[in-house]
Amino acid sequence: MTLELVQVNFKAGDDSALGRFWAEALGWSMSSEGPGVTNLEPEGFDWPDPSAVCIDLVRVPDPETVGYRVHLELATTSAAHQAELVARLERLGATHADVGRGDTPWKVMADPEGNVFSVLEPRERYRDTGPIACVVVDCADPRDTARFWGEAIDSTVHQLTGDRALLRSAKGVGPYLEFRRASDDEGVWNRIHLDVMADPVEDQAREVARLEGLGATRTDVGQGDVSWVVLTDPAGNQFCVLGRG
Repeated sequence: MTLELVQVNFKAGDDSALGRFWAEALGWSMSSEGPGVTNLEPEGFDWPDPSAVCIDLVRVPDPETVGYRVHLELATTSAAHQAELVARLERLGATHADVGRGDTPWKVMADPEGNVFSVLEPRERYRDTGPIACVVVDCADPRDTARFWGEAIDSTVHQLTGDRALLRSAKGVGPYLEFRRASDDEGVWNRIHLDVMADPVEDQAREVARLEGLGATRTDVGQGDVSWVVLTDPAGNQFCVLGRG
């Protein structure tokens, strides 16, 4: 299997400004491959590498949506680190968000464009993931969704229940990918999605065909003639298979 989860894609009203926020939040470098596109990755990162899942921000006219199927959870190493990180994020422009969970040990926040994310309390599982502990995807059936993604990308299943499925790169590095049970909101247009890439990238067509065999479907979101292929997984989550630009 040659397919890897390589980045999370944000639709943004101002990709540069939002990119600066997340670059400061994560301690990553910031670059641009063209107007309206901002790329974030760790300093000295040799992309792609499963030790990190990078962030790509793409400017769109109206990034608002009615739901959030994908969000990030940030790792901390101590209670003091969590408090310091929350305070620093507030200074950068983040706000606290009420998602109806009540009092929890993790802090739910929103970035300057309203994307919800969490700052986790210290957890042993996430001690070696880097600043991003987990990329969380809401779905109706975590078992079914994990069954697809467990075959789609080079990963190992670390937990599998009716409410939660947890995957990580088979190389044992980088953040986790979590599928979490939530109400079925199929058809929601989301401002955050996953990007995967074949290694070598020339295997893109073969990998797309394999994903279709697993139940993914090609999706037209108005992308036109581009180097990536837009697909939808069996749970209704859109994602892209990147090619060589």
